[in-house]
Amino acid sequence: MEMNVTRRQFLKLSGAVAATLAIVELGFDDKTAKAKSGEFKIAKLKPTPTICPYCSVGCGILVYANENDVVYTEGDPDHPINEGTLCSKGTTVRQVYTSEKRITKPMYRAPGSSKWEEVDWEFAFDKVVKNIKETRDKSFIHQEGGVTVNRTDAIAYLGGAALDNEECHLNHKLFRAGLGLSYIEHQARI
Repeated sequence: MEMNVTRRQFLKLSGAVAATLAIVELGFDDKTAKAKSGEFKIAKLKPTPTICPYCSVGCGILVYANENDVVYTEGDPDHPINEGTLCSKGTTVRQVYTSEKRITKPMYRAPGSSKWEEVDWEFAFDKVVKNIKETRDKSFIHQEGGVTVNRTDAIAYLGGAALDNEECHLNHKLFRAGLGLSYIEHQARI
């Protein structure tokens, strides 16, 4: 008696036999597997919803954190924009907090120096404010062609996608009316 078995039938049968043997021989027990799932590293952590900081799409992310570490991040399935999916940048958002390369203190490199030094926040804020004031005072244009313009073309502002509409509006008011900047742009348009 001759048996005609196609290659496809042989592969299906071999796969089914292998899967059955693996389950039977390895002693797979669904109750044990379910009990073990309670030991996952995020099982007892409460997810905190947030928005991805990388672009202006605004995807939702769930962050699982304990007292001192971000343990896991995933796309928020209830978020109307991404519905749980994330791009490659959003998937790695945990590294913003956990990377060893993350700088947690302000760094300053003096003019002519070849190395960066840690400084305190007060020094950093004072330095930024001083540089903005000096640059604005040196380059401020009160009138141009007999017209009052009150602007500086020596400073530019570039907003980031992590800012929401309200923050962008306030920054625009500060930099346009408060400091007289002409060059104001946003990352999402570039």
